[in-house]
Amino acid sequence: MYETFMYINHEFYVRKSELMGLKNIIVPQDRIFFELFEEQADVVCEAADMLIKIFDDYTNIEDKYRQMKEIEHKGDVVAHKAHDELNRTFITPFEPEEISRLVTSLDDVIDFIDDGARMLLVYEVQSPDQFMREFAKCIRQAADEIKTGIKNLRTLKDTEVINSACIELNRLENVADEILTSALRNLFKTNDAVQIIKLKDIYEHFEIATDKCEDVADVFSAIIIRHT
Repeated sequence: MYETFMYINHEFYVRKSELMGLKNIIVPQDRIFFELFEEQADVVCEAADMLIKIFDDYTNIEDKYRQMKEIEHKGDVVAHKAHDELNRTFITPFEPEEISRLVTSLDDVIDFIDDGARMLLVYEVQSPDQFMREFAKCIRQAADEIKTGIKNLRTLKDTEVINSACIELNRLENVADEILTSALRNLFKTNDAVQIIKLKDIYEHFEIATDKCEDVADVFSAIIIRHT
């Protein structure tokens, strides 16, 4: 079992019990970080919802991608704010490396959803196929699990809920691997080299988005091990 420590001024550790009073005075419950984590999780869900919307009604793709880009930009703003807070905050709820990894992983999820949607426009995809829709559904489910995990990081009182989210995120990443395998097998049955290149790139972007969701789960697990 790990001893519970607080990280102070990016230089040394002291026992958490010795600093609870000071912590509550300076940054009560470190609310800013948890608020930013939750805001990032909301943006992940928003990007995933936008991807579902694109595939449910595959029209006006340029307009819809502009909306997606606005969501991605919103995610960047939150990530930058979180890194700025990390650089200037005296007391942090978790180790700075853990906070940085979580912020970066969440931002990566948003970036790869955005990149996959952008490829639809770049490659002038005329209509989505079943595999793209399956990826979108998988990503949306993963976004919900991320939001659940983030919500429970604030107190770490119900680690079973976070662990369940981690298990589901790992399962969904495996599902996405299977979707990619099926998609590529189907794709390579064709003889259209240009189409193969285009669709393979799109499929892989969406599969990587689920990899990044699994990275978030890895950070959850590391935080639970160290801080409970």
